[in-house]
Amino acid sequence: MLSSTQELLETAQRHKYAIGAFNIYNLEGVQAVIRAAEAADSPAMLQLHPSALHYGGLPLVALCLEAAAQSRVPFSVHLDHSTSAPDIQAALEAGIRSIMADGSPLAYDQNLAFTQRMTTLAHQWGAVVEAEIGRISGTEDGLTVAEKEAKMTDPDQAVAFVEATGVDALAVTIGNVHGEYQSPPRLDFDRLARIRERLAIPLVLHGASGLPEQDISTAIQLGVCKFNVNTEVRQAYLGFLRASLCGQAYQDLLEAMGGAVAAMEQVIQEKLTLFGSVGKAYLHHSPYADMLAGAGRYGKVLPTELTRL
Repeated sequence: MLSSTQELLETAQRHKYAIGAFNIYNLEGVQAVIRAAEAADSPAMLQLHPSALHYGGLPLVALCLEAAAQSRVPFSVHLDHSTSAPDIQAALEAGIRSIMADGSPLAYDQNLAFTQRMTTLAHQWGAVVEAEIGRISGTEDGLTVAEKEAKMTDPDQAVAFVEATGVDALAVTIGNVHGEYQSPPRLDFDRLARIRERLAIPLVLHGASGLPEQDISTAIQLGVCKFNVNTEVRQAYLGFLRASLCGQAYQDLLEAMGGAVAAMEQVIQEKLTLFGSVGKAYLHHSPYADMLAGAGRYGKVLPTELTRL
């Protein structure tokens, strides 16, 4: 069922687990996330990185929304890491009600101004807004941030930022990285604890691929209720394709695609277990799925027909 990101995160925060947010690029990725979540009786999120949005366009958005609506477990659909006001506007018009307004590549004042504008816009559509303070190093979907350019989240600055922008969730930087960790992760949990003491809104950790179980558990206990996962799922997909092309010669394209879905699904199930969301679907409800459907499905909903949830 199609759910509100706000409801998913706040429920997870109250019950001390986290929502897995998985980046997808095509039908196979959507199938893998939906099947894994349904098998685990777990809530989850489908995420579209701007590169995937540009590649798949509105048909990919419609696919995600319809798959979420038809799922037996709670799902939301989220635009991830968008630095573009036109992309955010297009996603909102297409029916996405959860966006990340990512001003982290900008100087603080510019990040603040961009996030304020995008939050005002998104809230007019009844959408939930995630933002980022600090800057995460690593590489994801062609975007690279060198370690020297990364900056950890300042707790006091985070409070001022949230108060000024009115965002609904905050992605924090505490030593986490996009992509693969080149050395064992060293997360600054003292910093995370100080942020949690000062902020009540849901906290998000990007770069969950490669984080050990203990780090994930500690982060959840300190208030993180959403983890972004991309690299390991993508690697499972590509790894299966490489092995199948060099090994077994599939004659049936559907059989090959089914194998790729299964490879991704296994990784996703492992992540849902780590995040503690397995069996938690019953805790959630869908506060606006009926309203969206009654308004003529996703792209036909007017801003005034929704209130922020």
